[in-house]
Amino acid sequence: MDVISVGIIGFGTVGTGTARILTERRRELESRLGFSVALKNIADLDTKRDRGVKLGRGVLIRDADVILDDPEIDIVVELIGGIHPAKEIILKAVKNGKHVVTANKALLAEKGREIFRAAAKHRVDIGFEAAVAGSIPIIKVVRESLAGNRIRNIYGIINGTANYILTKMTEEGVDFDAALREAQELGYAEADPTFDIEGIDSAHKLAILASLSFGIPFSFRKIYTEGITAITPLDIRFASEFGYKIKLVAIAKQADGELELRVHPTMIPANELISGVSGVFNAVYIEGDATGPALYYGKGAGEMPTGSAIVSDIIDIARNIRTGAVERFRRAGIPENPGIRIRKMQDIRTGYYLRFSAIDKPGVLSRISGILGSYNISIKSMIQKGRKREKAVPVVMMTHEAREKDMMQALRKIDRLAVVSGKTMYLRVEGGEE
Repeated sequence: MDVISVGIIGFGTVGTGTARILTERRRELESRLGFSVALKNIADLDTKRDRGVKLGRGVLIRDADVILDDPEIDIVVELIGGIHPAKEIILKAVKNGKHVVTANKALLAEKGREIFRAAAKHRVDIGFEAAVAGSIPIIKVVRESLAGNRIRNIYGIINGTANYILTKMTEEGVDFDAALREAQELGYAEADPTFDIEGIDSAHKLAILASLSFGIPFSFRKIYTEGITAITPLDIRFASEFGYKIKLVAIAKQADGELELRVHPTMIPANELISGVSGVFNAVYIEGDATGPALYYGKGAGEMPTGSAIVSDIIDIARNIRTGAVERFRRAGIPENPGIRIRKMQDIRTGYYLRFSAIDKPGVLSRISGILGSYNISIKSMIQKGRKREKAVPVVMMTHEAREKDMMQALRKIDRLAVVSGKTMYLRVEGGEE
């Protein structure tokens, strides 16, 4: 076989980057591979808009079925996103004996088990490097480079939109709404940014990483997910005074034979490398039993970074086809360790940042600390800003590690106190514990 033929379904931002690399660097890729990878067709409903990529006559078409039914096309690249009809497109491609490359993290996180079982049945490969962390080859790292490790922990900043917003709030002191508007104006956030700012996108990606790393089924529905909409510049300033930064972090963490899966705003010590990840960049920290800790860093989205990840999968699969080595890797989402228990959020233990709006009068702090103590929560440090007799002032505490259930019960009791105004703001803390 002298040519491996590729068909792309979806000609948006990522499809454009993928097509640009395949067409503009075709000779370079051929010289590296020793054979040709040719873009035969791109299917998209919009065949008129100029994407700035030179395509041959008849390459851009409207009907995706032309690609799915073409016996000459070896690899189908699905880039339309969403669950439907993306799932049906991939399953048809697989049934027709075509290998698939996708960047669709939502589809894999929610329907991946069905897709990978179909791929196993029809003996084809599914490439999904671009589904997590854009240009960072984290899927390849987990499946290949760290194959000799038992992975202990994963901490990831894997949503560029949320990270950009928190960076703007940290560096410029703007509020959440202003930072979000700027992210939208620059094209970093969608008109409906819900998946990004509510942590859903990060949870989709974490489900994929956890399946690969720990041999569990895709567990998106079991991931505790919390977004960044409640973060204020005040909390960012207090975090800085304590020596921390606030990041939206995806966490897969082994603890006492159980696995924690959670996405939420997290305070990280400012001297840790991952806390310095700013703007739209992503980073994934992985700790293996053999390698120890390692940090992987790069652009998490965009036309060319994500297109590069797509092309890397195309090249890997093309090599597999040429050598007859399809299904080289264990199949994601099909559990090897189905007995691993996902720890309930109420049972996790972590440090906490607490901000109360408390009436400035004698005895208030002792009442708050007394309630915390009654739930086995000890205070690590505290800041009180300003004095306003008989008026509410911010009181901020950092605690030692405590159980989530105990903390939530304590906060419900504290929030009912007449001397506390409004609901307590809390953030979980990772690192820095003595």
